[in-house]
Amino acid sequence: MVEQRFHYTSRRETRLHYSLLTMKAKLEILAMVLGFIGLFGTIAATAMPTWRVSAYIGANLIVMEDLWEGLWMACYRQGNIRMQCKEYDSLLSLTPEIQAGRGLMCTSIVLVFLALLITGCGIKRCTCCGDNMKSKNITMALGGSFFLLSFLTTLIPVSWVGHTVIRNFYNPAVIDAEKRELGQALYIGWATSAVLLITGIIILVSYNKRSSKEELPYSETYYMAERNEEKQDNVNLSRTPSSFHKHQEYV
Repeated sequence: MVEQRFHYTSRRETRLHYSLLTMKAKLEILAMVLGFIGLFGTIAATAMPTWRVSAYIGANLIVMEDLWEGLWMACYRQGNIRMQCKEYDSLLSLTPEIQAGRGLMCTSIVLVFLALLITGCGIKRCTCCGDNMKSKNITMALGGSFFLLSFLTTLIPVSWVGHTVIRNFYNPAVIDAEKRELGQALYIGWATSAVLLITGIIILVSYNKRSSKEELPYSETYYMAERNEEKQDNVNLSRTPSSFHKHQEYV
């Protein structure tokens, strides 16, 4: 009766352990997919020239001018003329938020790329660290930290530029021709920062659940089971007399 209960408990714990491993593997795959989405979104937001666009108010409604301003270039179109883009001639002539945005967005791209490489080496299906769970856990924690850093380096420049655009738009001292609206690149940047935040949280949660201490009770359970079986075999062998012992008693 005790053996049946023990086998039933071991079987139930094995199923629970297998379900936890399956859920963790799905979370790791989801984190990698979101990480690639965050990488593409960061690159797109950095390269797009639509950080600040023309505000069709006042005289701009009659002239119908299109002006896009990004981190690297400005694009201009008037009427039906084809849009022309030109890179900024001087870095020092740019506003502080654009200067900071260049450096921070480039840093975000590098951080997301490194986070994907590190996280890919830390997942269970990867053989980079072998079967060393401690190294894999450290790798996963480092990858999640990089994703959180990339979230900050993406959110700060996007929010800074958006704050400047909104402040100038409602500033009566700024003329209508110099007022701008929020461009598509800012919305992509905000969405990308949210994806990076979610990715970092998923990886860190998976790291916390996938510690080596979690698998210790299962190994101890099977180790105790093997020891109990060995003790039972030794007891049975000690109670069974050998043929040589019987021969000595007969003599």
